[in-house]
Amino acid sequence: MRRISKLTRVAVGVASLGLVATACGGTSSDSGDSDSSERGVAIAYDVGGKGDQSFNDAAYAGLTKAKDEFGYKTADIEPTEGETDADKEQRLASLAKQGYNPVIGVGFAYGPALKAAAAKYPDTTFGIVDSVVEAKNVASLVFAEEQASYLAGVAAAKATKSDVVGFVGGVDIPLIHKFEAGYKQGVEDTKPGVQVLSQYLTQTAEEGGFASPDKGKAAAEGQIEKKADVLYAAAGLSGQGVIEAAAKAKVWAIGVDSDQYKQAALAPYKNSILTSALKDVGGAVYALSKSVKDGKPLNGTKTFDLKVNGVGLSESNPEYAKVPGLQDAVNKAKEEINNGTIKVNTE
Repeated sequence: MRRISKLTRVAVGVASLGLVATACGGTSSDSGDSDSSERGVAIAYDVGGKGDQSFNDAAYAGLTKAKDEFGYKTADIEPTEGETDADKEQRLASLAKQGYNPVIGVGFAYGPALKAAAAKYPDTTFGIVDSVVEAKNVASLVFAEEQASYLAGVAAAKATKSDVVGFVGGVDIPLIHKFEAGYKQGVEDTKPGVQVLSQYLTQTAEEGGFASPDKGKAAAEGQIEKKADVLYAAAGLSGQGVIEAAAKAKVWAIGVDSDQYKQAALAPYKNSILTSALKDVGGAVYALSKSVKDGKPLNGTKTFDLKVNGVGLSESNPEYAKVPGLQDAVNKAKEEINNGTIKVNTE
């Protein structure tokens, strides 16, 4: 993902959605035969689809909030295995043709397809999560993942007893490098000398790096054997395997994107999820949907960072408050990131 020289912040002020997505896959729509003027937001999922308890489910939570608040029709569409950019473009174009507005591609992989679809439907507002597409009718919804990851690193440094912690990235790409960079910096700034073990599951998304819990579990087990006692995964559905391995070994896991302590599918392992690095994808989906509903559609690059609560760190697990010095250290880090004292690395 290329760098953005001028980032426009949007203060959406959206509180935690607290919505739990269903764990089943498939394509869903409640549009029926209603007039297209009643149709609102539609999302096209990234790899892993609905039920990943993370990135895609956060987007679904935003769609659900918009649907409940505005009372209009929505649609959410699953990806298919081995699909091409042409397949993605056809999916987005079909949603726009049916009258959905906005139409949102969830994930950087939608970049080329969304640019093409937006050109064909200039009267529809499109959104893309985690990438930048330059067009008048496109809102690029990007996040300061490195800031949330820095806070995760602070938490890991405070919680570790072995002075070895782990990072598991789903795919070796620049977007996930931001997670790793922020995490490593947070650990080092908080407790110099702590070793960070890093591993990427695959080189490409097509190899299953974001959708293979078994790969995540194997990577986590390898890091645990090397004495890692806090594991942070930025790996989508694969992160479930990391959390499972951490729970089995009775070490800490740090979730990502959604508050994974609250996810129903992860309930058997919740006591091992110390915290989660939050990324309010749901808030971004909702904000774009509301802007269209209000007749003032967002466009250009919108950056959701710590200052606008677009990223953060969860505190749901009661054990979080029991780790000595953790809360104070996180609060201090938040303040220093926001006032510019701390410049968080992105690579």
